[in-house]
Amino acid sequence: MSRVGKYPVAIPQGVDIAIVNGELTAKGKLGTLKYSVPEDIEVTKDAGQVVVKPVGEGKQARALWGTTRANLRNLLQGVSQGFVRNLDITGVGYRAAVAGKTLTLQLGYSHDVVFPIPEGITIKCDKPTAITISGSDKQKVGQVAAVIRGFRPPEPYKGKGIKYAEETVRRKEGKKK
Repeated sequence: MSRVGKYPVAIPQGVDIAIVNGELTAKGKLGTLKYSVPEDIEVTKDAGQVVVKPVGEGKQARALWGTTRANLRNLLQGVSQGFVRNLDITGVGYRAAVAGKTLTLQLGYSHDVVFPIPEGITIKCDKPTAITISGSDKQKVGQVAAVIRGFRPPEPYKGKGIKYAEETVRRKEGKKK
């Protein structure tokens, strides 16, 4: 029995939900998101809540029960509040700038790294060494943050590179003479 799936998901204020033919559509102040509900899962709307139940007792239904509930919760939070990931850049001469729909990164390579900003994602650089990624789709925000971090991951000796704001880099001692 799923410990996560048995709890209903509260619908936030200002969010409209429609369940049609196994597809849940949520509209909020930050946009519209859709989610295809798996065949083994039943989703119903009851008095300001979304209830998720498995159709049968199969292994697949039990496996998807909690996952579906978590995805629906993320969907509802995304259209009402949104998601944010913060990245920090450390290193001499390392910086970022947003111009239109592109993010330009100077990361110590012989060339600038140009990253086109995907649709539905907002990137801001308040400081040249801080990047804020926001959007309504949690998976997309996390994926964009991971791709940007992958251009120059933090290294353990000097700590140079791009890291998540809440990430700590384990530092190593350098060579000894």
